[in-house]
Amino acid sequence: MTDVTDTAAFGPGGERHTSGSLLTESARTRKRNAAEKRFKAYGIGAIAIAILSLVFLLTSIIGDGASAFRQTYASIPVTLSADVVDPDGNRDPEEMSGVYSMSYGSLLTDSLRNWIEQEGIQIEGLTDADLSGFFSNEAQASLRNQVLDNPELVGQTVEMTALTSSRVDGMFKGRVSEESASRDAKTSVAQFQLAEAMRENGTLVTRFNSSFITKPDASDNRAEAAGIGVAILGSLYMMLIVLVLALPIGVAASIYLEEFAPKNRFTDIIEVNISNLAAVPSIVFGILGLAAFINFAGLPRSTPIVGGLVLTLMTLPTIIISTRAALKSVPPSIRDAALGVGASRMQTVLHHVLPLAMPGILTGTIIGLAQALGETAPLLLIGMVAFVSTYPGAPPAGFFDPASALPVQVYNWTQRADPAFFERASGAIIVLLVFLLCMNLLAIYLRRKFERRW
Repeated sequence: MTDVTDTAAFGPGGERHTSGSLLTESARTRKRNAAEKRFKAYGIGAIAIAILSLVFLLTSIIGDGASAFRQTYASIPVTLSADVVDPDGNRDPEEMSGVYSMSYGSLLTDSLRNWIEQEGIQIEGLTDADLSGFFSNEAQASLRNQVLDNPELVGQTVEMTALTSSRVDGMFKGRVSEESASRDAKTSVAQFQLAEAMRENGTLVTRFNSSFITKPDASDNRAEAAGIGVAILGSLYMMLIVLVLALPIGVAASIYLEEFAPKNRFTDIIEVNISNLAAVPSIVFGILGLAAFINFAGLPRSTPIVGGLVLTLMTLPTIIISTRAALKSVPPSIRDAALGVGASRMQTVLHHVLPLAMPGILTGTIIGLAQALGETAPLLLIGMVAFVSTYPGAPPAGFFDPASALPVQVYNWTQRADPAFFERASGAIIVLLVFLLCMNLLAIYLRRKFERRW
């Protein structure tokens, strides 16, 4: 029988202490409780710092990149002079294709000048350079394609919605102010005032820019027309290659090592090497891909097939490790029960163990794919940093066509001088983060939907 009211206690040497009881907090207990409170505060502080850092990161990226999904357009009547677009007067698209886009640029400039006169807009210091630099070079190409597709437009005046230059677009996104325009060699205060007048008139509008998602990359002179269409398609092709190759190879290797391979020194060496490969820097896989797939196998540079093979090598260790962990999580009683009713080792694995481990396998595979989607260094070494303005073809031939990838496109745009490219780089990061978020949500959904608790 224990007397809880007895205040006596014995120290390590057998001496009797009466300094506390079960109902009175001793100094040692106070010290321990204080340490627990500090540890809890450290944990809460660490979580708070992580959340604040994430909020700061997302705020910075969204603040810089959200404007990439909007673009400024101007709608003016354009007179398609036959003397310029069809000098021979035959209305033959093949003959008219010999007229360069610069000639269509002069039509846009003249039409803008005539529109200003008709609207009675008076701007001091407005020059021909301000008018010619108001529209994007992409607008010239678009007008040319429109005329070549429909030669009957020659000689008519059509209402055209034209893409403005990156400087004009920046005036409505905070990149260019009237003060900075006075110091910029590619714009002027008069051009800034013209843009403001056209916006007040309703001729100039900033709206959703679907071309950013669908269009390919553009040259340094057409930053406002650059898009991530080719990069999205290239990343999709590479992820398809990784999924087709890495999943069956990784799962098969994991099943053999976990269920069938004998436990000896050879398999121990294999397991150690797999763990080491998972920790190898990704740029090493890029060097391996450059040596094996391009220099030795002769595959073309900057193609999804090479990028997919390199990312497959990089993703395999992750899939093998996660698959083995999923197989280990299946209770041994499942295997014993299957073997006890006469199933073979292969039937036990395929019919019982593998279905129960599938949620973990799919989760690991999706996380591996998400990691591969964001890799940049190995793709730079195999030449995917090249400027690509044409879409790759449909699979399987498209796997051997030049393409880019989302992380490489982001890197490429950050190296260019025009501020519009930095805006688009942040916009591409937003798209990449959305893809990664969707893949991680899918992994969580699959794990929770098919997970079995033992």
